[in-house]
Amino acid sequence: MKSVGEICSDLIRFDTTNPGSGERPAAEYVATLLADAGIQPVVFESAPKRTTVVARIEGDSPEALLIHGHLDVVPADPAEWRLHPFSGEIVDGDVYGRGAVDMKGSCAMTIATVLGMKARGEKPRRDLVLAFLADEEATGEYGAAYAVTERRELFDGVTEAISESGGYSVPSGQERVYPIAVGERGTAWMKLTAHGVAGHGSRPPVDNPVATLVHAMSRIADHTWPVRLTPSVAALIEELSRITGQPIDLERLDDEAERLGKLGSLFKAQMRNSANPTMLNAGYKVNVVPSSAEAHVDGRYLPGLQEEFLSTIDELLGPKITREFVNLEEAPSAPYPSSFFDELAASLVAEDSMARPVPYVMSGGTDAKSFARIGIQGYGFAPLMLRPDLDYFGMFHGKDERVPVAGLEFGTRVLTRLLT
Repeated sequence: MKSVGEICSDLIRFDTTNPGSGERPAAEYVATLLADAGIQPVVFESAPKRTTVVARIEGDSPEALLIHGHLDVVPADPAEWRLHPFSGEIVDGDVYGRGAVDMKGSCAMTIATVLGMKARGEKPRRDLVLAFLADEEATGEYGAAYAVTERRELFDGVTEAISESGGYSVPSGQERVYPIAVGERGTAWMKLTAHGVAGHGSRPPVDNPVATLVHAMSRIADHTWPVRLTPSVAALIEELSRITGQPIDLERLDDEAERLGKLGSLFKAQMRNSANPTMLNAGYKVNVVPSSAEAHVDGRYLPGLQEEFLSTIDELLGPKITREFVNLEEAPSAPYPSSFFDELAASLVAEDSMARPVPYVMSGGTDAKSFARIGIQGYGFAPLMLRPDLDYFGMFHGKDERVPVAGLEFGTRVLTRLLT
């Protein structure tokens, strides 16, 4: 049976860049591993080569748990990497390559866990549904969004789900904090358009849409969004105060986030909405004022704050600019405190006596948004014990992305405790 490090390396070697040639080779590899272990996979495509694999393992209860991960990755320029991003090489105990953290390493842990359970003849405590999805690194249209609408029956009985961006270790003195995500910010990707009057670039402008748009982008970039502590983020801050033994001043949270370093990063981007201009497109010749200009903005908002977010955006844009959504997703949240959160926390503590699990809200988004639409409560839990020198957040979409083999082995043990 392949080890978790070997599976991770194998998955990385499939170039599943999105946009690119699709996820099919990696999906076929996953389906073959499952089938060889006696786990019957369902393989389907939403478009040519946009491939998803789903499998169900019968447990002692029909109330099912979903473990989902995505097989696509963001682009990587080999010239910027120490090792080729699709080599999957293991050097000094780390698996290198695009997707090592986001999230082929996590997919490898899931596969290694269920293959190990099968080899030992162990049965999960409840039905287990595995989903290895396409297209998470875009909008999910070809992956999770397609799966929950066109193959809804595959998720019958699922009540909770676990996936990426939670359960990893953050050093805190002699202890290790493990944030478990109980929610994530909503997504509002927007296309903005300014219309004006075309004319010669040498003449005084009548109504220059480029200038209108640039001024609006500047207002968005300069805006300081107010702090809005949701219950889960407030609970996180309270837990961090208790763990560190130093009260966190709620009136100076930006300063406190800087003071706490890696621990502060757990709430720095999660205590307010945000909007970042990311793309601009206008004009076709230097001496021509165009009749329109376009921009894109990546907006994120906290659970329950979509209306406040959009109202603020409209004020910042002003009356001359129209907006339309490239992608609009709700901000999902899962119950906390809850018995399932306690199960997740207990599985970590069982493998690491220095573990201090805490609730957490993700600043970005995952496929949990799609599964929330069919009533599945999603938690961010892809357990990893990391060396203190590794910057977990910096690995996401960064160069020289890598994950320790020992961390993957730790995660496999934690998942085994959770499932059996």
